[in-house]
Amino acid sequence: MLPTLTPLQLAGQRVIYSYGGLTPPAGLLNLIRHGQVAGIIFFSENVGTEAHLASVVTELQQAAASPLNPVHMPLLLMTDQEGGAVRRLPGRPFLSAKQIGTSGNPPAAATSAGQGAALNLGGVGLNVNLAPVLDVFRTPGNFIDQFGRSFSNNASTVATLGTLYAKAEQSLQVAATVKHFPGLGAATKTQNTDLVPVTLPLSLSTIRNVDELPYTSAIAAGVKLVLVSWAIYPAIDSVNPAGLSSKIIFGELRGRLGFGGVTITDALEAGALASVGSTQLKVTRAARAGMDLMLASSRNFQQGNTATTRLAFAFVNHLLNTADFEAAAERVIALRATLATTTWPGNG
Repeated sequence: MLPTLTPLQLAGQRVIYSYGGLTPPAGLLNLIRHGQVAGIIFFSENVGTEAHLASVVTELQQAAASPLNPVHMPLLLMTDQEGGAVRRLPGRPFLSAKQIGTSGNPPAAATSAGQGAALNLGGVGLNVNLAPVLDVFRTPGNFIDQFGRSFSNNASTVATLGTLYAKAEQSLQVAATVKHFPGLGAATKTQNTDLVPVTLPLSLSTIRNVDELPYTSAIAAGVKLVLVSWAIYPAIDSVNPAGLSSKIIFGELRGRLGFGGVTITDALEAGALASVGSTQLKVTRAARAGMDLMLASSRNFQQGNTATTRLAFAFVNHLLNTADFEAAAERVIALRATLATTTWPGNG
C-alpha cells in the first residue's frame, strides 16, 4: 500500500518530530509539506490555550495536505495524557491510574478516563494518546508508582483496567499507546530511564507472567501502538535496551504476543541511551531491532530531521533490511489511514 516515495519520504514515515514553544518552525512545516514527517509530539509548552493548539493542528494538517506530499493521510499528532500528574493538556482525565485502581468502581473509572482523554485530545485535533501505562508497580513510591502512573501491583488488574482505558479512547477515534513494554513496574524510585541507564534483573518467568501479562489483553483488544522501554532486561537480552533489542521486539512483542501494530520508541534523547552515541546511531539500531516509529522529542525539529536523514541513508545503502523498512512504513501509514480527523482538510 506504499505510495511512490523518495528515500527521505519513506524514512520520514518513521519519525515523530517535536518543537519548542507555541509556534511550529517554518522548517518543520516545510518538511511536512514535502512528506518527510509522520507526526508530532506535543508538550505543555506547545499548548497555550486549547483554541491556539487547535489552530496549530489545523496549520500542521494543512501542511500535510500539500500536493508535494504523496502520503495523503493525517499526521500522527500525539501527547502524554495519562491522567493525574501526567497531563499535557488541561482537563480530563483527572484521575491518575492509581486513583482509578483504588476507586469504588475501577472498571467504570478506567472507561471514563479513556473516554475523557479521547474527547479532550480529539477536541483539539490530536489523534494519538501515549497512554495508558501498563506497568505493574512492585513497591509503593517506586519509579512508576510515585506519580500514580500504575493501575495496580496486580498484573491481572492492570490488564483489565488498561485494556478498558485503551478500548474507550480508541472507540472515540484516538489511538491508544500502551507502555513501557515489557514493563517498568520493577524500577526503583531512582531508576528513571529518562535520566539514567536502567537494568531490571527480573527472571524470564516474572517478565512474562507479570510485566507482559497486561499486553496480552490489550493486544487482543486491538491496541494500535506499543511504546517500548529503554531499560535492559538481562533475562531476554543482556546487552541491549528493550527498544534496541530484536529479541524483545521481534521475539517477545511480535513473536510471542503476536502484536501486529505500530511500535514506537521512548524518547531518543533519554539518559538511558547516553552510552549509545548519536541520534544517527540510535535510530539505525532501533530500526534494525524492529522499531517502527522513532520519537524525537527534544523540542528541536532538527533532531527529527537528523533521524530521517540517517534512516534514508541507511535505506539507500542497504544498511537496513529493505523489506522490513518498507513494512514498518506501511504499518505507520495504515495507522494514519485509520485516524482521519475533522481537522484534516476535506473531512470536516
